[in-house]
Amino acid sequence: MSHRWFSLLAALCFSGLFSLSAADRPNVVVIFTDDQGWHDVGCYGSEIPTPHIDSLARDGMKFTNWYVASSICTPSRYGLLTGRNPSRSKDRLLGALMYLGDEDKDKGIHPGETTIASVLKDSGYYTALIGKWHLGHGDFKFWPTRHGFDEYVGHTAGCIDFFTMSYGNNRDWFRNEKLEDKVGYATDLITAETERFFEERAKADQPFFLHLAYNAPHFGKGWNDGQNETVNILQPHPRDLERVSYIEDPTRRKYAAMVVSLDDGVGRVLASLKKNGLEKNTLVIFMTDHGGDPNYGGDNQPLRGDKATLFEGGIRVPCLMRWPGHIEAGSHTSEVTWSIDLFPTLAALAGAKTKGLTLDGKDIGPVLGGEKIGKREMYWELGRHAELKRGRWMALRQGSMKYLHDNQGNEYLFDLAADPTESTNLSESRKAQFGKLRKRTFELAETYRQSN
Repeated sequence: MSHRWFSLLAALCFSGLFSLSAADRPNVVVIFTDDQGWHDVGCYGSEIPTPHIDSLARDGMKFTNWYVASSICTPSRYGLLTGRNPSRSKDRLLGALMYLGDEDKDKGIHPGETTIASVLKDSGYYTALIGKWHLGHGDFKFWPTRHGFDEYVGHTAGCIDFFTMSYGNNRDWFRNEKLEDKVGYATDLITAETERFFEERAKADQPFFLHLAYNAPHFGKGWNDGQNETVNILQPHPRDLERVSYIEDPTRRKYAAMVVSLDDGVGRVLASLKKNGLEKNTLVIFMTDHGGDPNYGGDNQPLRGDKATLFEGGIRVPCLMRWPGHIEAGSHTSEVTWSIDLFPTLAALAGAKTKGLTLDGKDIGPVLGGEKIGKREMYWELGRHAELKRGRWMALRQGSMKYLHDNQGNEYLFDLAADPTESTNLSESRKAQFGKLRKRTFELAETYRQSN
């Protein structure tokens, strides 16, 4: 089939003019990695080998203008699962929820904040989350089992010790709502649970949605017995360090070892799909939750900025999608898209009802067929964080233009089409355009604040 006719057929399918039958509704696997930046995936230019992740680009579509809802874990996950800007969240989830202490124990995703898992479950899908949650760890009302997931295996905190499955000295590994004692290596445990899940679902006559949220290559949360306190520490498995011994910087080397272990896990996941006869009708989506943290080995080159900033390096991330027979192998797109688009897109593929829901994304099905979707407007906000001495950030992208207000009060205007690395501030040379985007940014900030 020619590329032209493939694109036309896919566009018709995704626009609803050519609908999938109930039996053909795809299974969906969303692989969501943690603190993995633009330059931390092989097919995006990294020196770290990720052949299994890269295979999704070879066999599917590579996105080069894909954004996440935030450059911080909790709001990024909120945007992905709800299809709503995290600035709308009831608890203003604009920073990472802290596991210890009382400040955040009563915060999280609330009843009534509808997830894509809930919508797909109501449409007949079996839904599961394996891995990291980080959208509430206190009352069970915040847990994935109360937000549309039939099954949950993993941890609730933002990070855990990779070998003890604890946050410092506090156990944090659950099966549904029951605490489990687990030891091993977190990446391997998450992968093994996924293999078990596919074996079980292969026997069921029901489509499934799996949110596979690896905690790698985020640092682990260890425990310093001498100081009686938690400690952030990269925790590669010893077996993987030799594989990246060519990397001179010791921090980058440890991080890279965690990445190659993660890639091995993705390889096992893809092999398990094939082994269980699920590969052909499964849409696999790979993306990272936000940019990498160079303090712990991450790399976002050539993009400016890092995790917890709203420069491109914090919010523009790798994204790959594979769906045999529906997405052309080896295709790519530069259309401006983001994780908030997944909710309406997956709902459309499943024929699920979204009437009455306020969604901030759009159905990007036509993009998967090679079509264009035109100019986009995207707004981001990060909250203040006194403990980390971090102020508020705001950013707005309209078409190729981007306004940015950083945590020091500095303001910028960038033309991302001409300057994707954000090296030239145009706020003075294009004052009228700067003023227009600045005004719109503050208008949206107030609109979202009032809607939560």
